[in-house]
Amino acid sequence: MSPHRQRTVTVIGAGTIGLGWIALFLGHGHRVRVNSRRAQAPRIVDEALELFAPFLPPGSADPATFSANLEFVPDLEKAVADADVIVENAPENLELKQELFERIGKAAPKDALLLSSTSTLGPDALGARMADSSRLVVGHPFNPPHVVPLVEVVAGERTSPAAVSEAVEFLTSVGRTPVVLRKPILAFAANRLQSALLRESVHLVREGVVSLEELDQVVTQSVGLRWATVGPFLAFHLGGGQGGLRKWLGTLGANLERGWEELGRPPMDEETINSLIEQAEAAYGDRSYEELVRERDTKQTAILRTLAEVSREE
Repeated sequence: MSPHRQRTVTVIGAGTIGLGWIALFLGHGHRVRVNSRRAQAPRIVDEALELFAPFLPPGSADPATFSANLEFVPDLEKAVADADVIVENAPENLELKQELFERIGKAAPKDALLLSSTSTLGPDALGARMADSSRLVVGHPFNPPHVVPLVEVVAGERTSPAAVSEAVEFLTSVGRTPVVLRKPILAFAANRLQSALLRESVHLVREGVVSLEELDQVVTQSVGLRWATVGPFLAFHLGGGQGGLRKWLGTLGANLERGWEELGRPPMDEETINSLIEQAEAAYGDRSYEELVRERDTKQTAILRTLAEVSREE
């Protein structure tokens, strides 16, 4: 699979993740077929492209050319019939996804690359009803997929190593940073990290230590800024000074387990959920979804541009 040739990419589903993929693939000049059961899909996609296009990677195609490479094919079998890459973004319902991949397996070309954006399910489970699921790979993006580079690549026991290699090559060709997980694990890696931070965030807000809005400020003005440039291990390796992680683990990090025991386990009961919703609406409810998305993507693309410039100067 040549990394530079124009491909036909079928995107199944026009939800949040599917819309980001559509914008990204069009930005890289690919032909994109949208398969969606939503009658209003053309309008939804058009509005998303207008919102997302300014934040596509540098060098992306002119948005004015998108319509020439975009089509809507509600019939699944027709949508995948001669596709090079198929990206599934259906709801996290195993039975639904199994049915989709069973149909895809019968209708798609034998050499098509099959990707699922699932955040919880493995390829073997997804392809359990397929005669041959060797081309099925999980390619789990981090929202929004047209901005955030990470894609977790997960193979199953029946997945062909060649399919994994092609997934990495394709994702790299559209400007993503694929990371192949060495072993399957529930919820993969990035969401487990996010979930751990979210749990403690809910605990701190629920206990009244900080408000929801203040918690967001705590993260963006500290660990969020740090993690945009270095990962947790490099951060603490640097935190050890000249002695690195070895020194840090022997001093400041010596009581990590004791600290972990103090982390919260907040119940997600009705009271907690209502409190979080009320605080979120009080903090952010006076601004539209589109306004918040533009601000988020403006800041995230600015960070990515700056990091790219720094890398070029090194």
